[in-house]
Amino acid sequence: MRSCPPRLARAVVPLLLALLASLLVPVAAAGPAAAVTKLTHSQATARFSAAGLTWSSSGGCSTRSNSTCTSFEQINQSTVDGIITFKGVSGCAVNITGGTEVGHAAGTYSHYNGYKIDITPSTCVSNYITSHYSYSGQRSDGASMYTAASGNVYARESNHWDILYYTCGC
Repeated sequence: MRSCPPRLARAVVPLLLALLASLLVPVAAAGPAAAVTKLTHSQATARFSAAGLTWSSSGGCSTRSNSTCTSFEQINQSTVDGIITFKGVSGCAVNITGGTEVGHAAGTYSHYNGYKIDITPSTCVSNYITSHYSYSGQRSDGASMYTAASGNVYARESNHWDILYYTCGC
């Protein structure tokens, strides 16, 4: 399975998306939403391990229906690729603390639907996000948000970074 090359994602993907959007606006308005590739927990953890990412849960488990677990069941491939890309470009150690398990806020672009992931806010991670992405205000819960050129949003909650991946770029 391929992940987005970091430099290619940052340089080419925004241009391609803009070009496609300009060409497909009438079609996109009438057609269904783009298909999203979902991964199993095992597929996601294999990719994380291969990329050197770690994960943990307060309950020491991976059951999706348990809020104290960290599950990646039904996570979007673009979310997995996004956090792997982030690790590569930032050079930071990345520990994932939240995935698709229950207990997060609902919505289309939610943890449960595979679009979000939580990570530990190490000094390296926090410094990279705040110095490389644009501050984009505060969420309704008070979390400071930073938006990458890709459109992905990094929100600093009390004890973690809550990341919304629309694309595999970081």
